[in-house]
Amino acid sequence: MTRHICPDSPVAAESAPTGLRAVWHGAADRLTGLVPHDALALIDRVAIGAVFFLSGRTKVEGLLTVTESTYSLFRDEYKLPLIPVEIAAHAAAWAEHLFPLLLVLGLFTRLSALALLGMTLVIQLFVYPDAWPTHLSWAGLLLYLVGRGAGALSLDRLFRIR
Repeated sequence: MTRHICPDSPVAAESAPTGLRAVWHGAADRLTGLVPHDALALIDRVAIGAVFFLSGRTKVEGLLTVTESTYSLFRDEYKLPLIPVEIAAHAAAWAEHLFPLLLVLGLFTRLSALALLGMTLVIQLFVYPDAWPTHLSWAGLLLYLVGRGAGALSLDRLFRIR
């Protein structure tokens, strides 16, 4: 089926750029080739994974023993509603270890990014509402992974998990 485009439509102008727009589009195409999705996804996975993993390491000693200072932090500063301190502290410590590890490996990437996005939302709403610029940057990285997936350099690709 042939698609006919009116010469005056924005689609026609977009499909055949000329002059400065053509130069700009050519540069944009070259940049897209230099920075492919697979590279962006890998960098995003490692970057946001490191943020959460390093935060998780501050909550434990040894492998995954939650520290007394973590319980105090959840009791005195975080004050999450509806969730007992002990459960919240353990859940956060485990989540900040498990999901970043899965992200770096590129395994169940969309699910892991969604979990960390939910955690970011909880932190933003209930813990540090004034830290929205930081949380927005985290959300941007996580939403990219939710929407586009892990890329070729991942276990998701190896196991054909979308």
